[in-house]
Amino acid sequence: MSAVDARTALADRRPVRRRARSATLTVGLVLVGVIAVLAAVSLVWLPFAPTDTSGGRLEGPTGTHWLGTDKLGRDLMTQLMIGARIALATGAGAVAVGAVIGIAVGLAAAFASAWLDDTISAALDVVIAFPVLLLAMLIVAAQGASLGTAIIAIGLAMSAIVARLTRILTKRVLSEQYVVAARTAGTSWAGVIGQHVLPNIWPTLSVNLALQFGIAVLAEASLSYLGLGAPPPNASWGRLLQEAQATVTTAPVGAIAPGVAVVMLVVGVNFIADGLRDLGDPTRRRGA
Repeated sequence: MSAVDARTALADRRPVRRRARSATLTVGLVLVGVIAVLAAVSLVWLPFAPTDTSGGRLEGPTGTHWLGTDKLGRDLMTQLMIGARIALATGAGAVAVGAVIGIAVGLAAAFASAWLDDTISAALDVVIAFPVLLLAMLIVAAQGASLGTAIIAIGLAMSAIVARLTRILTKRVLSEQYVVAARTAGTSWAGVIGQHVLPNIWPTLSVNLALQFGIAVLAEASLSYLGLGAPPPNASWGRLLQEAQATVTTAPVGAIAPGVAVVMLVVGVNFIADGLRDLGDPTRRRGA
């Protein structure tokens, strides 16, 4: 194959790659959008009251109860919609906590002296060695089970990962010549952070935070499944799965519905993270 033919073949493949990446981002937005719509609608309307037990026990899907009822006679669609609200609130809250603490610690480590940087890095490595769920469980067990505690615990557990990434990215930016030139021109360190560091590290950080959102959703569902998440009457998807495991053979919708919802949200967020990574990577945008 000649050089001209090779370039032509590569050019023909680039639109296909761009369409594939665009489709990934679109699918992610649609999946997350469905969950977001359920959560938004639940704020103003629910099929039934969350504590309404007037439905028959373990009914299948009907025109009145779209997903059926649970073992107490509560409407499953209502529970699922409330669970969507809790999942999104947990993901957003935990990411916010992790981002604020992680970015602050990461910047401090990057600008610190060598010995302090090494000390902070060693401490971060120790924290990262523990799984997010395990750290969250320890914090929740010590503080008591509640949605707020779960959000803070998951955010604190994730902050070490964000801090280490922030430190690495910041050090890379600080080694660039334009930062040295800015400091020589009299720009303060605060100005360097605002004008050069944060704008350059944010594309990569945003991808990581999107992935952390999915981890936070799974962690909250796991905590609720173990009885350490949002207490009743909060209808967390994890608690719905825990309650449905005893009747999964007689009323499978009770387990399938929240399970599918968790998968939709986590997969959708991961697809969005892939799309953001492609948008932030010039080589990927060029189809390299």
